[in-house]
Amino acid sequence: MFATLTQIGLPLALILIMTGVGLSLRPADFRQVFAAPKGFLIGAIAQLVLLPLLAIGIIALFELHAELAIGLFILALCPGGTTSNLYSYLSKADVSLSVSLTAVVGFITPFSIPILAAWAINYYGDAESTLHLPVLRTWLTLMIVGIAPVLLGMLLRAKWPVSAKKIEPMISQFSIIVLVLLIVSIAVDLGDDLWHFLIKAGPAALVLNLTTMLAGYSLGKWLLNQERQARTICLEVGLQNGTLALLITTGILQSSAMSIAPSVYSLLMFGSASLFAVWARRVS
Repeated sequence: MFATLTQIGLPLALILIMTGVGLSLRPADFRQVFAAPKGFLIGAIAQLVLLPLLAIGIIALFELHAELAIGLFILALCPGGTTSNLYSYLSKADVSLSVSLTAVVGFITPFSIPILAAWAINYYGDAESTLHLPVLRTWLTLMIVGIAPVLLGMLLRAKWPVSAKKIEPMISQFSIIVLVLLIVSIAVDLGDDLWHFLIKAGPAALVLNLTTMLAGYSLGKWLLNQERQARTICLEVGLQNGTLALLITTGILQSSAMSIAPSVYSLLMFGSASLFAVWARRVS
């Protein structure tokens, strides 16, 4: 089951997730980025620069080593997914900014993830470890599952907008089912080591989630003085595409231990994002 999910189910789920991102995009979303770039630039820099730096600090704070440190850092390199778009809508945030950040940062990360993940493996890996990230294969995989489906989704929306709107929720539901099945499969694969890894990685994953949400919101309020955009940046920086991280850790690197931090994070972020949405709607 584990091999089937990681080699077939997970890439398929990611392709569908990113197609869903494309279904929610219009060319006007990209034009809006250039028309009002300040919010976008702050969100993109926070996601691409601040988030990995915070992850490095949290890894050091919790003294994570080897697979746990690498897994958490790879998670921090991933862009936001459709989850951040959904919670931006529920939180009455700037949904257009959320979708634009998800899409544009998603176009950048296939180039940044292979390089920075390879650095993390060399830096955090044990001296005797033979773990190696195939950079070219990783880049090609991310292009296939990350960029091509977005373009396909945009094309489908342009051709059949009504059908695209109907399909989008079904894609999100399917991706959540695959993610849950994968997390269960990872837990079974780890066996008795599961609780040890959870105790080590769980608090770090929670702190990363909460710290990045707080940092994103604070940056938005301070530099933009705009509540809706501050909420968007909070969610885009704080909710990462755990499915993409699991594709790298389980599908490419084939490490269950490395998948613990992204798995725990993927579960925790739904709780923190839901609480944020409840608070945001009450404030509004």
